Amino acid sequence: MLLSFIVPVYNRPEEVDELLASLQQQGVSNFEVIIVEDGSTRSSKEVVSHYKEHLHIHYIETPNGGPSKARNVGALAAEGQWLVFLDSDVVLPEGYVLALQEGIARSNAVLVGGPDRAADDFTALQKGINYAMTSPLTTGGIRGGKKHKHYCPRTFNMGVERGMFEQLKGFDEAMRFGEDVDFSMRVYEAGGAVALIPNAWLYHKRRTDFRKFFKQVYNSGAARIDLTQRHEGSLKLIHLLPSFATVLFVLFVLVGFWHPLLWVLLLLFALLVGIDSFYRTRSYSASLYAIPATFIQVTGYGSGLIIAAWQSLIHKKRGYNAFKDSFYE
Repeated sequence: MLLSFIVPVYNRPEEVDELLASLQQQGVSNFEVIIVEDGSTRSSKEVVSHYKEHLHIHYIETPNGGPSKARNVGALAAEGQWLVFLDSDVVLPEGYVLALQEGIARSNAVLVGGPDRAADDFTALQKGINYAMTSPLTTGGIRGGKKHKHYCPRTFNMGVERGMFEQLKGFDEAMRFGEDVDFSMRVYEAGGAVALIPNAWLYHKRRTDFRKFFKQVYNSGAARIDLTQRHEGSLKLIHLLPSFATVLFVLFVLVGFWHPLLWVLLLLFALLVGIDSFYRTRSYSASLYAIPATFIQVTGYGSGLIIAAWQSLIHKKRGYNAFKDSFYE
């Protein structure tokens, strides 16, 4: 089975170098790599050239069009029976490719995904953010660490059978956020089977500061409204919980001036996060970062969903439009 790894890239040559180095160490060779440079001002071309003797690799330059378009461009150039989409900020552990191939072979699925983890050499901030994005105390618990009904793979670690990808005509290039969840939902609607492959996990660096992290989760929350408009009935109670938590957080902070017990409850929740994150990371510094990261994850997602719902219901604004200049700015 030939796998085609497709990686959209924008101004991240150092991360591409780490990803390709990890692909080189996989111990198998029945895969190809397609790097799609999406209008970068810092090219990865020289980095890619260093691996051409060791990897079956293609380098494609395209005008800035966003990750969905870059993935679709890469898919057109791919030769594999399975298309595997990775983010440029991931690193693969040894045995990842073999675990993915074996998982695909065992399943009857046409769409698969795997979990992500924090590596030991990640910064304390990265580990804290990773905790917030994977913890059951946040919406992270539904992202891919455990099996659950209607699991939706994300494009940091997603594999799709070529025929299904072509049937669905790839990713929706008009979507700025939530395009991977939209694709997963369309696979379900087409009658395709979806599977989580727990052993096909990878290291995911995520955002490197809280401002970027807030922006990411805010946009994810806002995208949920767009997804609801596209896929009737897809909005579940669990998607609304961060919005309820956001409202409660604001009320607790404000009313706490008159009833300090509410602040105590917030502190107890922060203590719970600190203890749980330390248990998972075994790092005091990572657990300290995990506390604000968790509040940012919940309130960022929740406020994004609330504001997008308001814009949709009151101002009749629908979804995200494609960009005019640089997709990433």
